[in-house]
Amino acid sequence: MSGHGDAQPMTARKSGALRGVAEVPGDKSISHRALIFGAMAVGETRVTGLLEGQDVLDTAKAMRAFGAEVVRHGLGEWSVHGVGVGGFREPADVIDCGNSGTGVRLIMGTMATSPITATFTGDASLRKRPMGRVTDPLSLFGARAYGRQGGRLPMTVVGAADPVPVRYALPVASAQVKSAVLLAGLNAPGQTVVIEKEPTRDHSERMLLGFGAELVVEKTAEGNVITLTGRPELRPQTVAVPRDPSSAAFPTCAALIVEGSDITVPGVSQNLTRNGLYLTLVEMGAEIEFLNPREEGGEPVADLRVKFSPKLKGIEVPEERAPSMIDEYPILSVVAAFAEGVTVMRGVKELRVKESDRIDAMARGLEACGVRVEEDEDTLIVHGMGAGGVPGGAVCATHLDHRIAMSFLVCGMAAKKAVSVDDASPILTSFPIFEGLMTGLGASLERG
Repeated sequence: MSGHGDAQPMTARKSGALRGVAEVPGDKSISHRALIFGAMAVGETRVTGLLEGQDVLDTAKAMRAFGAEVVRHGLGEWSVHGVGVGGFREPADVIDCGNSGTGVRLIMGTMATSPITATFTGDASLRKRPMGRVTDPLSLFGARAYGRQGGRLPMTVVGAADPVPVRYALPVASAQVKSAVLLAGLNAPGQTVVIEKEPTRDHSERMLLGFGAELVVEKTAEGNVITLTGRPELRPQTVAVPRDPSSAAFPTCAALIVEGSDITVPGVSQNLTRNGLYLTLVEMGAEIEFLNPREEGGEPVADLRVKFSPKLKGIEVPEERAPSMIDEYPILSVVAAFAEGVTVMRGVKELRVKESDRIDAMARGLEACGVRVEEDEDTLIVHGMGAGGVPGGAVCATHLDHRIAMSFLVCGMAAKKAVSVDDASPILTSFPIFEGLMTGLGASLERG
C-alpha cells in the first residue's frame, strides 16, 4: 500500500475466529523521537524496533536533510550520527513530512531556535491541518513562520538567530505542541517552562532525560510544570522501541468483536499517558489479560491476551481520559457499535483537527453501516447493536486517514455484510504490515 499514490480500495468480510500472535510494529511516537533526539546528540545513537512506516521514514529523510547521518542496518535497526543541539544545517530542499503531523511539528520545534530557514510541506491531508498551534509558541522564541491562510502548509520557518527562553501554558492538551516547545527550548539559553493542565503522552520527557538533558517535572495546582535547561550536550543512546499501543488497538479490538477469537499481542507499551483505550475496554467488559509486565527502552510494556467478548457494555468514557487515548477513539467507536447500550465519548474535539475530522468521518461511516450515532463539536455518542448486530454493507470514506481506514476494516470483520473503504493506502503511514498481520490471524481482507 502506498500513502502517496493512487487510491487502493479494500474490503473486509465477516471473519472466522482470529487466532495467533499479533506482533505489531514499533511505537510511532517513540520512533519519530528516537530519530530526532539521535540527530541532536553528539555521536552514534542505535535504534532497534523502529517503525518503518512512511511517516517515520519521512522523518528519517528530514534528519538527513538537516545534516545528520541516518543509516538503516536491517529490519527496525537504525543508527543516527547526530550533529549536536543547535547543529542543524539549512536543508537544500523542501522538507516533505508526508502524512505526519507529529513529524512536521516536532521538526519545526527542533530547528526553530537555530539561525536557519526551512520550508515544510506534506500530503493533501497534512496540508489541511493547522500549524498555528505550534508556530505561535515558537514565535515566542524568536522564530517566524510564513504559511498559507489559516497557518497551513506549505510553510517556511525562519529560525531565531538569538533565541530567548519561554514560559508557555498549553492552551490545548497536545503532546505534539508540548514536545515542539521543549525541542525548541533545547537550543535556547536559560530555562524553558511548559505547563500542561492535563497530562499528555510523556515520551519526549522520558527521552530527554535518557539523552542527558536537565529536565524537571513538578505536579502543581496549575498542572504539570516541565522545566528544561537549555543548551545541554545530549549523549547518544541505544533506544529499544516498544510496540505501538495505537497499532495494537486494531488486532485487540478485532479480537474482541469477532466471534471465537483468542489472540496474543506481545510487548505493548503500557505508558500511563497512552493506555486509556485499554482501561476503557476493560470497563466495557473486554476479556483482556495483561501478562508479563516489564520495562523495555524506558517504557512499561506487557503482553496482551485478548478473547472474543460478547457481553461488552456501553459506558461513558471519562472526559479526562481523552489525552491518553485520543488516537484510539475511532476504533473505540467501532467496538461501541458491537456493545450493548450507549457509549458516550466527550472531550474529543481534538479529533476534528487530526488527519481528518475523525468525529465526522466515524459518524458518517457508522451511520452508513446501520449504526445510530450522535455528535456535537466535542462529543461522539454511539448506540450499540450488540455482538454481531451491526448490519455493515457500506463503502466508507477514509479521507486519507490511516486510522479511519483500519477502523472500518475491523468493523467489516464482524459486521453482517462486508464493509469497504475507498482508500486503504494511508495505512502505510503507521502500520505497513496491517494487511498481512490481520490476514495471518484469520481476517478476511481483499483489495479492490
